[in-house]
Amino acid sequence: MANERIILGIDPGTTIMGFGLIKVVNKKMEFLQLNELILSKYDDHYTKLKVIFERTIELIETHHPDEIAIEAPFFGKNVQSMLKLGRAQGVAMAAGLSRQIPITEYEPKKIKMAITGNGNASKEQVAKMLQQLLSLKELPKNLDSTDGLAAAVCHFFNTGKVTAGKSYSGWDAFVKQNEERIKK
Repeated sequence: MANERIILGIDPGTTIMGFGLIKVVNKKMEFLQLNELILSKYDDHYTKLKVIFERTIELIETHHPDEIAIEAPFFGKNVQSMLKLGRAQGVAMAAGLSRQIPITEYEPKKIKMAITGNGNASKEQVAKMLQQLLSLKELPKNLDSTDGLAAAVCHFFNTGKVTAGKSYSGWDAFVKQNEERIKK
């Protein structure tokens, strides 16, 4: 019997959320899907968060991923942007955790390094390498979806390695690994 698993990769965002899915069969990757959720049409930040949660649940119910790989928000100069990205990531994580799916978080540099061998690679370089790795016929106009796919492929490459990033198997595991975040 073939050893199969599906990995959902998510690039959280409040303007565009990118996602990609791969199937792993006996240690070989197969491309399933990549797409993006356009959130710029919603004015209210809370509505965007609701849509992110609902779409992530829909992806889970449609594709039944065994694992989720998510890009961690990077620290930029704008604290408000960082907060919004963190919320978007948290909502996507909550959707996965509500369905008991293990989640692994990867820094953007780690994802780029896993895909291209260069932690400072551009979105275009990552997309071109994914196109080669997964035999994609064409690339999407916006590269947020390839960023989501890159998270899934990074997780595939890092599976079994000790330094894979933060991994949570459910709320209890998340709380235990993040006790400093809990208000007492």
